[in-house]
Amino acid sequence: METDYTTMQPPFQHDDLDLAAAVARARPQLVEFLTQCPEWLLCTARRLVPEAALSSLATTTSPREKTSVLLDLLEQAGPAAWKHFAQSVCMEYDLPLDLEVLLMSSAGEGNFSQTEESGTDTRAQSSVPRGSARPRRCSSSGSDKDAKQRRLDACVKYRHLLINSIRQRYGSRRAAEAQEQTQPLPFNQTFVNVVIHQSKAPRLKERTEKPPEGLAGAPEAEECADTAVKVSDLLCSEAPAHTTKVIFLFGKPGIGKTRLMHRICQKWAEGVLPQFLFTFLFEFRQLNLLKRKLTLKELLFDMFLQPEDSPDAVFQGLLENAQQTLIIFDGLDEFADNMDVPSSSRRGPALTCPLSISQLFADLCHGNLLPGCTVLVTSRPKRLPDFLLYTVSVLAEIGGFDHKKVEEYVSHYFCQHSFRERAIAHVKNNTKLLSMCLIPALCNIVCICLEYLFLKHQMSVELPQTMTQFYIKMFLIFLNKQQGDCAGDEETQVNCNRKAILGLFDLALRGLEEKKLVFYVHDIPEDVKEFASLHGLLTVFEVKTSGTCPEAGYAFVHLSLQEFFAALCLMVSRRVDKNYLKKKFFLKSKWTLKNETKTEFMESFHIFLSGLSSRECRTFLMLLAEQDEAWVQEKQDVILQSLKKQAATHLSGPKVLELCHCTFETQNLEVAQHIGSLLNFKYEFKNFRLTTLDMSALVFVINSGQDLICLDFAGCLVDTECLEVLAGCENVEHLSFRSRRCGDDFAAALSKGLQGMGSLKKLELTGGSITAEGMTDLVQAASQCLQLEEINLQGNRIRDPEVKRVMDLFSKMEKLKKVDLSNNHLSLNAVLSLAKEGIVCRNVTELCARGDTMVIYFSGTSGRAQRSPDWKLEENKEHIIPARHVNLCLQDHRLLSQHAKMIVAILQSCPCLSEVDLSGNKLGDEGCSCLLESLPCISISKQLNLSQNHLSVPGMCSLLKSVNTCQKVMEVQVSLCPDTAILRFREDWGFASLPPREEPVFSTDDQQHGEESQTPATSQKIRLTDCNLQASDLKNVCAVLKECGHISELDLSGNFLGDEGLLQLFQCLPKLKMLRSLKFDNNRISLNSVFFLAQSLTALEHIKTMSLSLGHPQVVHLTFWERVSTSRWRSGSLAHPKQEAKAQSFSLRDCRVGLEDVTRLCQILAQCPQLTELHLSGNSLSDQSIERLLSFLPSLCHLTLLSIRKNSLSPHCAVLLLNSINLCERIRVVEVRSSENAFLHLGASLQSQRTSCRLTGCAIGEGQVEELCSILEQHGWLAEVDLSRNQLGDEGLRCLLDHLHRVPGTCSLNLSHNGISQDGVLHLINAFVTSGNTTEVQVSLCSKATLIIKLASRDDPRKILRLAECNFQPEHLEKLFLLLERCTGLTEYTSSNNNMTVQAAERLLHSLRKDLGLLKISIEEPWVCRERVVNLLELALQASGSITEITICKDKTLFQLVIRFPHCLEKTESVISRLSLYKPEMKHSFCQRLCEKCAQLQQLRWSHMELQEDEAEMLVRVLLPLPELKMFELTSSSVAPAGIDHLISGLQNCQAIEELNLGYMKLSSAATPELALGLCEMPSLRRFILNHNSIGNEGCSRLAEALRKMHSLEEINLSHNEIGDPGLTNLAAVLLEMQKLKKIDLSGNCPSPAGGEKLMEALAHCKHIKELLLSRNGFGDRTAVTLALCLPHMTNLKVLHFQNNNIGQAGGLELARALVVCGQLEEISLSENDLGEQSIRALAKGLPCLKRLRRIDLKFCGVTDDASKSLSLGFQQCPSVEEIILSWNALGDGGARELAIALPKMEKLKVLDLEKNHIGACGATKLSEELATCPEIQSIRLWGNPVPKGLPETLTSQDPRLCFSFN
Repeated sequence: METDYTTMQPPFQHDDLDLAAAVARARPQLVEFLTQCPEWLLCTARRLVPEAALSSLATTTSPREKTSVLLDLLEQAGPAAWKHFAQSVCMEYDLPLDLEVLLMSSAGEGNFSQTEESGTDTRAQSSVPRGSARPRRCSSSGSDKDAKQRRLDACVKYRHLLINSIRQRYGSRRAAEAQEQTQPLPFNQTFVNVVIHQSKAPRLKERTEKPPEGLAGAPEAEECADTAVKVSDLLCSEAPAHTTKVIFLFGKPGIGKTRLMHRICQKWAEGVLPQFLFTFLFEFRQLNLLKRKLTLKELLFDMFLQPEDSPDAVFQGLLENAQQTLIIFDGLDEFADNMDVPSSSRRGPALTCPLSISQLFADLCHGNLLPGCTVLVTSRPKRLPDFLLYTVSVLAEIGGFDHKKVEEYVSHYFCQHSFRERAIAHVKNNTKLLSMCLIPALCNIVCICLEYLFLKHQMSVELPQTMTQFYIKMFLIFLNKQQGDCAGDEETQVNCNRKAILGLFDLALRGLEEKKLVFYVHDIPEDVKEFASLHGLLTVFEVKTSGTCPEAGYAFVHLSLQEFFAALCLMVSRRVDKNYLKKKFFLKSKWTLKNETKTEFMESFHIFLSGLSSRECRTFLMLLAEQDEAWVQEKQDVILQSLKKQAATHLSGPKVLELCHCTFETQNLEVAQHIGSLLNFKYEFKNFRLTTLDMSALVFVINSGQDLICLDFAGCLVDTECLEVLAGCENVEHLSFRSRRCGDDFAAALSKGLQGMGSLKKLELTGGSITAEGMTDLVQAASQCLQLEEINLQGNRIRDPEVKRVMDLFSKMEKLKKVDLSNNHLSLNAVLSLAKEGIVCRNVTELCARGDTMVIYFSGTSGRAQRSPDWKLEENKEHIIPARHVNLCLQDHRLLSQHAKMIVAILQSCPCLSEVDLSGNKLGDEGCSCLLESLPCISISKQLNLSQNHLSVPGMCSLLKSVNTCQKVMEVQVSLCPDTAILRFREDWGFASLPPREEPVFSTDDQQHGEESQTPATSQKIRLTDCNLQASDLKNVCAVLKECGHISELDLSGNFLGDEGLLQLFQCLPKLKMLRSLKFDNNRISLNSVFFLAQSLTALEHIKTMSLSLGHPQVVHLTFWERVSTSRWRSGSLAHPKQEAKAQSFSLRDCRVGLEDVTRLCQILAQCPQLTELHLSGNSLSDQSIERLLSFLPSLCHLTLLSIRKNSLSPHCAVLLLNSINLCERIRVVEVRSSENAFLHLGASLQSQRTSCRLTGCAIGEGQVEELCSILEQHGWLAEVDLSRNQLGDEGLRCLLDHLHRVPGTCSLNLSHNGISQDGVLHLINAFVTSGNTTEVQVSLCSKATLIIKLASRDDPRKILRLAECNFQPEHLEKLFLLLERCTGLTEYTSSNNNMTVQAAERLLHSLRKDLGLLKISIEEPWVCRERVVNLLELALQASGSITEITICKDKTLFQLVIRFPHCLEKTESVISRLSLYKPEMKHSFCQRLCEKCAQLQQLRWSHMELQEDEAEMLVRVLLPLPELKMFELTSSSVAPAGIDHLISGLQNCQAIEELNLGYMKLSSAATPELALGLCEMPSLRRFILNHNSIGNEGCSRLAEALRKMHSLEEINLSHNEIGDPGLTNLAAVLLEMQKLKKIDLSGNCPSPAGGEKLMEALAHCKHIKELLLSRNGFGDRTAVTLALCLPHMTNLKVLHFQNNNIGQAGGLELARALVVCGQLEEISLSENDLGEQSIRALAKGLPCLKRLRRIDLKFCGVTDDASKSLSLGFQQCPSVEEIILSWNALGDGGARELAIALPKMEKLKVLDLEKNHIGACGATKLSEELATCPEIQSIRLWGNPVPKGLPETLTSQDPRLCFSFN
């Protein structure tokens, strides 16, 4: 729709303007007004009308009718009477001005002809408020009447003056003058109506935040339309009385906003808008010039039109008639000052108080000034001032032209030309041209260019392609047209006017930068003014800045022209460099942010700059700039590069469009392709209008890109003309429209262009108003798009679609995958019709109708993949076409029982149903029964869901019967709370039901033996949970169950069956021969049922586990072993086989049992010969009950585990449990933890095995020690006694030590955390010294509080004492030394941080002696790291005997000696004499003593030393040449530069050395030549360690040559150096000759895969290699594959480290498969490699071959739950595995469960590392449960797993071996 006026004739015609007609029109308003004052009217009428005439009022009762009759009488009374009446009412009451003017004029006062020129129509004044019925003061004098009359006359006169002024400015007279000009002005086009769209939202006060895209503060774009309106509708809309109405019109540049405002003024002057008495128009670009503040009166009169006289009276009239005043503010976007100002709260004083323009504007909008007036504001799309968000009453957008208006405009423009039709055709046939013409300003420019070209008689007209090129063309045309035919060519015209042209460009740019749109005469050079005015580029007008005479103002005829000239200035000016140009280029958003004030006038500036960067504009720019092509191209490239950079940034939808416009203007396909590739994921537009020009630019960029894209319009206004452009978009893969505007017309328009989108796969039209008709049209068109995969029509109005037709169309779409019709308020009949037609449609795979959801899924294939109804198995099965499967969901659709037959018919029509969901309906028992009766005739392969259909208990039983009536049923799941009813079917039933081709396996005679030979051996599951079943109901259930011989799982939990029901159920259990699981939870059973169930272990020997709990909730869960069927054994042999014994497990939790109950239970269980596990938890067992339970252990002959959990255990009870080792010889482990949990592990046989006893945290004190020792003394096969974390104290320790010598055999005693003091430690040492069977004591009194005693036979030579952090005082140390002097058999003594000083250490060394052998002394004290080497060696000399080993590790504060007794003087003297021959300085006393003491020195280890030069010299001259020295280790130490050279050269004297370790010494390749010389002098070298240095390829090569002669070498460690391929290749060549090499470590170097391959090939020749450490080298798959090929040659390999080597699926798979040949492997590390699922499975498969494997590390290998099962099976078959590392993987609860199940079978496992996985509560709990059965496991690490808060503490308290902390 369009505005209400045209160029041909005004739509509003003038009525007859005589007095009678005017009074008649005012009659309704007058009647309504006078009805409020009936008494005054009657009194006045009696004075003017004869009394007889008033008699007719007696019959009139309605006040309104009475008023009307009185007015008729007054009018009939004659002119004099009417005049008197009119004067009276005007003087007495405040009437609306227009009504008052009419009455006074009718009375012969005032100039009616002047008043009525406007054609005032009182009938159209519904929005004009009525006058008040308040009478005037009775004292009104004649002077008041005169004043009012003068005011009235002044207003009437001013209104007449206003009309004439506006007619002169904007009326037809001015238009005629413009047409007479020889030079047509650009943008001075003939007026044609524009399209206006009004917002549905009346106000913006709820939209205070800037929306994500589009006009800030405006409502969503889709709310702005599609309400097309007339201007008169906007202006005539009603508003509350005395409330200012603010109308906001926005539109793009050139859309016709200013022209429309002029047209409104013109039409008002012509009388078309009669509701307004006064109209004012202000342009913000002129208001910018005002520097002073104004009052409202000054604004209206000084800035627009001054009254000729009585301005105060006129202003007062304006105030009184504000509701009939229209004030227009044009171009808000051009206002330069800040508009965000608060409104004035001063209503009265504000009239006389001068205010700024922004303040005046705000107060007018708020109604603080001239309340009730109408304010009309226009603007480009930009950020609204904050106050407008709350005051705008009407929001509308000017949309420019549509195609019809374009044709109309062109027709009017060329109305006087013969080529009018040719021009119209030219525009209509050119899509790009037509898109441009939708903008009125551009349409004018196109017409100007067409006119010029046609007048030149050019038959072939070629118009520009872009807006920029059109502006250039227009500019050149205006140059030529003014000069006429003799003007010469374009170049001549430019050259002649260059100075003026460049001056004009400069003026335009300066104006934009200074926010100046109006220029005074002094602002413009004279030549520029003359040139621009002559060519129609500048317009001149009056500018009023005060009440004085107006000045002449100049402005560009349109702001876009100023922007165009400014852009040209940047491109041709020599003063503008690249940086300045780059700074000036930016993308304009849809709104103007507060920080963008400098650029708010530059709406199209960036587009013009982009257009000027095109190749087509280059010649024009060269002409203007007088520069060569390279100069111009350099500037153009700046713009193009800026465009490319913009595309790489984060852009909003509007900015993406701006970028597309810029790209389109360049017409550069290369740039467009580059930008299109960067924007392929950014095409998302929200909440703003897109024009056809926008769509053209967008399509240009999309088609230029190489990628398929998604185009999403959410809430955007997209006209049908845009869809025509979009039809040419070839690279759209996903097209989405989300808008309430999308109706059938939109769908029809879109349908026309779908075939043009050849890549479209997904089409979405959601949230619109499309009906069934629109859907059919759309689907009809979409059916021709063979590539379309998805159609989404959610949220429309498709209530009853043409089901059969659309489904037929869908069946033709071969690639269709999904159609979504959700939220369309589909009727039930429509849903059932869709279901009926959908499931038989050949390519439908699923139809989901759930409430408002309706989605149809398709196969996405041609449909040929279906099976025909009469399909048969072919002999060649490879040619069988896969079966079609259809899912049907009719959920929450209120289906009733009467719909059941219809549903059955629908289901029977499809032979290939997979899942059917009918939940959430109201079928009830009757409807469900109807369905179930027909179930054998319905083909469903997976499941039928009848949940939430109001089933009762009888209905549930009928559902259960389906197990027998339909053999396809695999599972029945029923629950009445919540309402659940699901039937699951066997998917392979179709194949299973086919008759076999071959002869039956069993003979006819054999078929009588059991049901297994008659029916398919398939299991069924029945779950009847929470069904409110009573024991009485179970009779019918059991009757059904007895007929179901193939039930494998039965769940009757959550009912009310009780003990009676349990008894009934067990009577039918023998019939359920395939039962594997029975659940009877929460059925209110008693303790009697517990005894009954325990007895059933004997009666039903095939029970596997029985888990019972009488707590909350109750638990009854039984599992069963598989039973051997009769048919199976009869087919194999004649004799019935003896059934193998099956283990049984019994668990009772949360059930309080007394002594008698325990006795009864144990008596029952003793009759169960196969009971292997007995678990009791939370049963409140007393000490007597536990003692009674233990007494039955000998009777439980097959029991392997007894666990008592969550039971308070007293210290006495703990001792009772310990005594069980003497009651039952099969007990192998007794473990009591935290006075709450106890575990007894029993062996399978009576053979003698060592027993472990662990009573930790049981509060055992001194009182229980004697009894405890008595128990231990009776048992001769103890392996371990752990009494840690008890309360023994020193006295308890003394008592225990007194009995210790009576404990037989060898065992370890742990007394840690028992409150032992220093005195207790000394007492322990005394016992250690005197006892013959105590071989080792380890004590620490720090936080670890360790105290371990090891007992052995008296012939054990070891005697070891380790004391750490005992906080000994001097008196304690003295006692200690005295005790040590008596201990002559000591073999090792370690003292760590015991407050031992250097002096005390000397005393210690004097105290430690022995008769014969070696004594190892270790001292760890802080002073060790501070003392110099010389001092420490001096200390060593204080020891007795001969020193054989010296170890100094300053990082560990360790000083260690190994001394041999007795001291050998002969050997010492020979060494001294030999060294003195070539070292005369040895006569020095210290060196001589050191040499004497260390004559037998064999090992020298120094670490983290800081050797001075003299110390290094002593090392080289004294210690290294010692003849017995076999091992020298100097690591992580610093030596002076001269000293290191001296040291390396001194190694040449170590001829007997067998091991050399110089790790962490920062040695580079420069040190290797001397080192290589030293190696050559070490013929006996076996171990060479040079790790963590800086050895490169050269150094490695030198060392390799030296090692070539080392034929005894067994170990090489060059790890963590800088060795690459060259060094590694040389080393590999040497390895070929090292036949004795057993270990090589080359980890952490930098070889390539090629170097790795050569190394592996060389290692294959090292037959004796045992340890291969090659981690962190990045070898990759190639090296891994080569290693796999070489592994079969390494038959002795025990350790393989290959972590962090970039191994993937390929290398990992080959390596895993090759490991099976390495039968000697003990340790494998493949961590930090992305091995992949297949490699993990291959590794797991080979684990059983690794019988000696002790440790495996698979950290960071991507191990998942899927691989965990195969890994767990493999680990179970590794009999030696001790440590498994699976940390930092993706194991969840499933993986943890698999590993937990495997734990009991890994008998030697000590550590399982599962840190940083995804294990939750279930997995951690399962690990905890299984850990209880594994006494040998030391730790399971679970740190970093998502275990719920609080659970780690709970599980750790139950078993501290579970570690959740970071270690």
